[in-house]
Amino acid sequence: MRKSISSMYFTTTAVLLIASAAVMGLIQMYLVMEYFEDDKHRALDDAVRIAAVQVQEDSPLRRMLEDEQLRSDMQEQMKLISRTSSASMFMTDAEGTVVMQAPGEEERLEGAPRVDGEVLRQAASEEGFFETGNMGGLYDGKYYTAGRAIENQDTGEPMGYVFASASAASMNVFVGDMFSSFVLSAGLMLLVSSLLAIFFTNRLTTPLRRISEAARKFGSGDFSVRVPVDGDDEMAQLAVTFNNMARNLETIDSSRASFMGNIAHELRTPMTSIKGFIDGMLDGTIPPEMRQHYLGLVSQEVGRLTRLIQNMLDISKLEAGEYRVNAQSYDIWESITGVVFSAEQRIENSHIDIQGMAPVRTLVYADQDLVYQVVYNIVDNALKFTPEGGYLRFSVKKSGGYVTVSVRNSGQGISRDALPFVFDRFYKEDKSRGLNTRGSGLGLHICKVLVSLSGGKIWAESEEGQWCQFSFTLPCEAPPAERRKNLGGAKK
Repeated sequence: MRKSISSMYFTTTAVLLIASAAVMGLIQMYLVMEYFEDDKHRALDDAVRIAAVQVQEDSPLRRMLEDEQLRSDMQEQMKLISRTSSASMFMTDAEGTVVMQAPGEEERLEGAPRVDGEVLRQAASEEGFFETGNMGGLYDGKYYTAGRAIENQDTGEPMGYVFASASAASMNVFVGDMFSSFVLSAGLMLLVSSLLAIFFTNRLTTPLRRISEAARKFGSGDFSVRVPVDGDDEMAQLAVTFNNMARNLETIDSSRASFMGNIAHELRTPMTSIKGFIDGMLDGTIPPEMRQHYLGLVSQEVGRLTRLIQNMLDISKLEAGEYRVNAQSYDIWESITGVVFSAEQRIENSHIDIQGMAPVRTLVYADQDLVYQVVYNIVDNALKFTPEGGYLRFSVKKSGGYVTVSVRNSGQGISRDALPFVFDRFYKEDKSRGLNTRGSGLGLHICKVLVSLSGGKIWAESEEGQWCQFSFTLPCEAPPAERRKNLGGAKK
């Protein structure tokens, strides 16, 4: 049978409370019994001291026993002391034979019993005698008994002994009452503690149950569920972390679905075109004299498919961290001029005016191949959307340890709503456009990944109907750790 956290927490708390209450009760009982016994010891010892001193001051014990008046006076004094100390008193001679008892206490000691010699020896000591028992059979129950010697003032030798006893039954009654009160108090404490434990356990485990329920829904494919966040404790932080994970999973799932849809769309369009051209040539719809033209179109579509697949492979490698960046210091204008020269034919055919091409040696610390790809993708994208007779403007600025490269082109630009999404995979402002019109929507996403790998950032700006500009930054020099590494290699 599976136990919940609530039941285990409650059981653990209950066991700890019961064990603590039991230990506390035992300790309290022990301390009370010790206190009660010490209190009785002091009271009885004080009583026998007073009685012993009284006998020593009045007369020798033997004379007092022979004189009825002295005997009667002493018994009255013993009775008064007994009532004051709540004890019964008796007196023995030097041999331990009981010779006098307080009035009203005669029934406790019948006949003329003798006190054991070991008891007399202890009573004669400086500490006196004290025990909890039946005085070697003198009593029929458990008593506290204290005793002291009555010393001869002339010789200092014991001429008798005086003892005071109090029944231990009173302690049993007291302990019983205290135990009953303790059990009642402990029971109420356990009841209240149990209710509080249930309440706080439910508060503690409710977020866990919510997270568990959410996890089960995630397992079934529902990534929209969220866990309510209450407070700012560890449970709340766990709920926030869980919600962040859920949000990321939902984003990944949505991105995956969008990715698959975009892949299907991007591949279907050129494949449909290729199939249509080939079928037209096979069934004679396309005349023989036009076949060469349509074969050229098929070749273009196959080339675009190849580039799309290569871009997808590049993105997979970059995001998986399989590409090793080979950064070094070089002039950023090498990449810009190389891209412009490679697109010279397209620029001339569209009569595009190139502005800002005034190379001034500007060093960046980056992988030259990666930066070339970034510049190429941005320029290629700009040429697609620059109208005939428009312009393409380059700008390179150095500031704060970074070099900022900007490429601006005239044209329709990008709408304000679309700007935050231009670097997303397969994003296009016009969702209906296929591969054969304005590209696959992967080039700018690749730029974002490559710039991030190079330690910079990329962004887009636009004035709709006027111009569009893409800018990215690159570090001017190697990070400190990389510089130390290179310096160490040079020293070797």
